[in-house]
Amino acid sequence: MTAEFTGWHVLAEFGGVDATLCDDLERLESALRESLIAAGVTICDVVHKKFDPQGVTVLALLSESHASIHTYPESGDIFVDVFTCGSIGAGATKAVELLRDALSPTDVRMQVIQRGHGAEKIQEPVGSGLTRIWDLRDVIVDTRTPFQHMVIARTEQGISLFSDDDRQSTEFSQLTYHEAMMVPAFVLAEKLDRVLIIGSGEGVASQMSVGAGATHVDHVDIDQLEVELCAEHLPYGYTTGELSAAVRGEGPITVHYADGWDFLAEARAAGTRYDVIVIDLPDERVEDAQHNRLYESEFLSRCKALLAPGGVLSAQAGCATMWRNETLKRSWQRFHEQFGTVVLYTSDEHEWSFLFGLNERIEDPLPGMTGRLSTLPYRPRTIDARALIRGSIEPYALRAAR
Repeated sequence: MTAEFTGWHVLAEFGGVDATLCDDLERLESALRESLIAAGVTICDVVHKKFDPQGVTVLALLSESHASIHTYPESGDIFVDVFTCGSIGAGATKAVELLRDALSPTDVRMQVIQRGHGAEKIQEPVGSGLTRIWDLRDVIVDTRTPFQHMVIARTEQGISLFSDDDRQSTEFSQLTYHEAMMVPAFVLAEKLDRVLIIGSGEGVASQMSVGAGATHVDHVDIDQLEVELCAEHLPYGYTTGELSAAVRGEGPITVHYADGWDFLAEARAAGTRYDVIVIDLPDERVEDAQHNRLYESEFLSRCKALLAPGGVLSAQAGCATMWRNETLKRSWQRFHEQFGTVVLYTSDEHEWSFLFGLNERIEDPLPGMTGRLSTLPYRPRTIDARALIRGSIEPYALRAAR
């Protein structure tokens, strides 16, 4: 996107318009002209077409762009399209509103689309029929890696990462997200020496593990380009220098560009065990998706087999809201099928829930978790003992399902 302007594109449908008016070329053209002029728009030319047996199209060429109406007298419908840019700003909206008043429809539907530089948006699906719209102030990266469509952009929440239109992390909320995923695992595990991170391309989870006392972290991510771009452009997680060192295996973190499934098989063959394993991937889809296999029972079973005694598996498990909780219900069921102890943590300041599983059976793990919190080398900034207790209470839908 190189255009330096911002424009307003208004699409409208007028229903219930008088059929005679819908077929009256002169009145329609006059109404369009008067509406555009009153909105402050400059008309360069107007062309029109009267169709046989009925119907009219009027098209106005504007200094600011264009405007058109197309009518269907047989149903009393008029379709309107007005686009204005430059100093006139939202003149398109005013023109359509004035045209509405002139034509007196009984039903009106309008959609306003902002276009041009600084008007880029991401529509993030948050449930059936629901989307969250992110205004992108400045797009830093917009590319398709071998595995995903990746965007890094400045938003109201700072520099933000998106994968296939799903928000992955933002400068504003990433600490809350990562601590919700990592801190409960740190205080639930019997010890914290070796950690395996699958996904989590920003690198924050790996760095947090070292801060909590881990002496070795294997960070596995299949998407090398995504990890490199995160290190280059995100103000959190790895720097490019830190990533290069981790790829070379210099220091406590080793980055492996590999498929998590294959890495687990190799680790098992080598007899490697971990005190904490973390699965942090793009959200599991309700519909079929390639990465869903890394959330399913067989993958959990492979992770479980690599846990050291007292080891913990942590996984981003979905959202607790009733309009988006299907994947959380699935994860809840799978974890209880696999593990002797399952702990939920739902962040009180973020929308995501996380599940933590141990092979061993612990009747009430929370007292031990809250007790270890004060001695943890990593000092959480978004979680305290009360948050751990509150966040462990399962939503009613999960309790009812048990």
